[in-house]
Amino acid sequence: MNKLLLVLFLFISMIFVSCKKTSEEFQTAEISDYAPLVVGKYITYSLDSLVFINFNSTSVVRSYQVKYEVDAQITDNLNRPAYRITRYIRKTAGNTFVPDATFLATNTGDALEFVENNQRFIKLRRPIRDDYSWKGNAYIDTYSLNSDFRFLNDWDYTYANVGVVENGLETISINQQDEVIGNPSDPNGFSEVNKGLEKYAKGIGLIYRLFLHTEYQPPVPGRDGRYTGYGITLKMIDHN
Repeated sequence: MNKLLLVLFLFISMIFVSCKKTSEEFQTAEISDYAPLVVGKYITYSLDSLVFINFNSTSVVRSYQVKYEVDAQITDNLNRPAYRITRYIRKTAGNTFVPDATFLATNTGDALEFVENNQRFIKLRRPIRDDYSWKGNAYIDTYSLNSDFRFLNDWDYTYANVGVVENGLETISINQQDEVIGNPSDPNGFSEVNKGLEKYAKGIGLIYRLFLHTEYQPPVPGRDGRYTGYGITLKMIDHN
């Protein structure tokens, strides 16, 4: 083998080893790396909440600050170690936080399960690597005729931008859904929008969340067009 071929072979080998090491590093990453659950840990967010008013004819965005704090280690309904998380809310930084909701987080080792409004979501799952996907809403009843959560059916949660550094933080993104049915700009036709995206930072936890579900029913004789649904955007502003 001449010197040129030898140098080329060594260069390609180094690239392969480097890529393999990076890939293996994230595949072996623990759920706790991106969702540390420790009593006393908190994250504060700005919250923009989309709601519909005036008989569901128009939308408004109301802004708050919320703090999610891990306040106790307990067991879940399957007798597994879990953590209770209390959410506190205030209108502005000049107001006092008041508790308004509780959640349950369980790290199974292979997944992070998060119970919100009595619905259990699989927020994270191993291996943590780009393009790995799972059914994040698998535990939710999306099939019953009376279910209020049929729009959550068959969502594929998929990792993207694993290891990308944002504002000095090593992050991962989970694309949950990006669906538009019909034409939301058409006031005379049905439309539905479903969007879900979350970002987690290593050593911190959730730093960004976008969730949107809206349905528009066009006008019929005797009734104007109307919307149902809601949306939230969370952006981290502080943590310990």
